[in-house]
Amino acid sequence: MRNLIVLTFFLFTVFTGTAQVKIIFDTDFGGDADDLGALVMLHNLHNVEECELLGIASWSTEQFVIPAMDAVNRFYGNPEIPMGVRSKESHFQDWNYNKPIADNLPHELSNDDVPPALDLYRKILSEQADQSVTIVTVGPLKNIMDLIQSKPDTYSDLDGKKLIEKKVKEFVIMGGFFPGGENEWNFNGNMPGVTKFVLENLTVPVVFSGAEVGLNIKTGAVFSRLEKKHPLYLGWRHFSEHAPWMKEYYKGDFLDNASYDQTAVLYSVRSGLGEYWEKVDNGYCVAKENGDNYWVEGDKYNHAYLVLKKKPEEMARLIESIMLNQF
Repeated sequence: MRNLIVLTFFLFTVFTGTAQVKIIFDTDFGGDADDLGALVMLHNLHNVEECELLGIASWSTEQFVIPAMDAVNRFYGNPEIPMGVRSKESHFQDWNYNKPIADNLPHELSNDDVPPALDLYRKILSEQADQSVTIVTVGPLKNIMDLIQSKPDTYSDLDGKKLIEKKVKEFVIMGGFFPGGENEWNFNGNMPGVTKFVLENLTVPVVFSGAEVGLNIKTGAVFSRLEKKHPLYLGWRHFSEHAPWMKEYYKGDFLDNASYDQTAVLYSVRSGLGEYWEKVDNGYCVAKENGDNYWVEGDKYNHAYLVLKKKPEEMARLIESIMLNQF
């Protein structure tokens, strides 16, 4: 079946001229289960050659974040995909699902074994063709701020802003509320001013999948049927039972969760414009120091945001099918 899917996609790309999407994935993996779901989607889409997952940058510095993502990479047969972490100064968060995944699945890497996320970005971007990379962010934007502010180094004689302009085709950012809202986590991240700086300094196209897009797309309860050594089973079980905003509802069954991050992955790989969502591009997004944001209507800029077109229930089944590799 996998060979048939790969052949079908190959023929599609030949006859349509569609190029394989090259993705760097930036995540705060370990807290909300949608990061796990998004990474699993990327592996399944990578394995059928709908996209190429070039690397994974972790905003999270939780002690087991790299071991857990390494375990997921190996589970899906992709241990070679490089990773980086924002800082080597780690901490332990017992309600995160990182440790249960690392404890139950084979892995080899620790946080100390991977480079800083900034180095990962600069190395990967320097090696890619011009305007060929899509950066998908599903966590706070500190890694992107660091990249923008970076100086020439052994990887490239360009500073970060010029390197982005040369190599990045598009940013897909899961964050904020559209056309406006307050205190969305990825735009806040307990890091005042970061999102504001990033949005004011990115000159390449940016598409936002706001929190309102994935809010009512509920997925995950079906993972209770998976084998107990499956990363989706391990992650969703721990998340349902221990996440501070979920545990009061946990009665022994896995809980469906909003699919915020999965929407960003789906758009970045398949677009889906006119089918899954429409794109509003008549203005630009302003982020405040505290992470609040609002949309300013006017002439077209490099910003756009998605508006869900398909019913949330239909989107949920589509996203679950990709997470379960049943597409």
